[in-house]
Amino acid sequence: MPGLGEFYQAVTAGDPVIFWWVGEEENYSNVFCAFEGQQMVAKGQVAVFNIIAPECETESKHKIFLNLKAFPGREEDVELLNSVYKRLLARAREIKATLPDSHGTILCVGNYLAEESYHRYFQQQQGYQYLHSLYSLKRDLNEPVAELPLPESVDFIQWHMETPEEQEQYMQLEAEVWPDAPIGAKRLGEYRSHPLWTAIIAREAGTIVGSVMVWQEDEGGVVEDVFVRETWRRRGIARFLLSEALIYLQGHGLETASLVTGTDNHSAQALYHSVGFHTESEETRYYIEL
Repeated sequence: MPGLGEFYQAVTAGDPVIFWWVGEEENYSNVFCAFEGQQMVAKGQVAVFNIIAPECETESKHKIFLNLKAFPGREEDVELLNSVYKRLLARAREIKATLPDSHGTILCVGNYLAEESYHRYFQQQQGYQYLHSLYSLKRDLNEPVAELPLPESVDFIQWHMETPEEQEQYMQLEAEVWPDAPIGAKRLGEYRSHPLWTAIIAREAGTIVGSVMVWQEDEGGVVEDVFVRETWRRRGIARFLLSEALIYLQGHGLETASLVTGTDNHSAQALYHSVGFHTESEETRYYIEL
């Protein structure tokens, strides 16, 4: 752990990088670290991102993600990166064997646009193909947040999803909106474990029509899983839910809120900009078939 702390400080001291923390002890089997003497010189990690339900369309794929970082100045050291990557790949194949065989699996990696050495490594050395790109957006919560109206027939509540039945209900709704990337029970549990986590949902005649999740991460707030079901779109519900999410985070003394959206999702970007978010960085993701 001291070596990991020193490694983290070194890797994150310069330009922003995507770095995964190791998590709890039950996750250690997914973490691989390379040492020279007492110094950690590289670290890799794998994790399941989403699991496709058997009833979903056959072209959908399970997704496993990896994160790989070398000590500053060693980002072009192919031998070092390979020594960790081959273990990540083997572990990803072990994980794949535990997933439902109704769908294929892809192994994915994402790094900020400026992390050029890692883009080259995965494309040129490992044959990864382009998947998609994402923008990270941020909102200053010291700036005022407008209170917006809802359509008269729609109300909203905070939903804590305390029972397995409620969590299953949410996962079914979310999978309806994003069948190719459902949240799954593991990731939902991870989200719910964060401080200040809540879901804010909009309802019409008792039917859930839209939702947004928020929580605290480090010193800021995170906005995640913003959706409105198709029949209820273009009625201002998403913008209302976002404003309520920001008011919630603001009310708990947080100074910033962040979220992520696809670089090709222009309507979502316009929505987020309309409530005060601005673009901070871009991440590019690549994949291979497992």
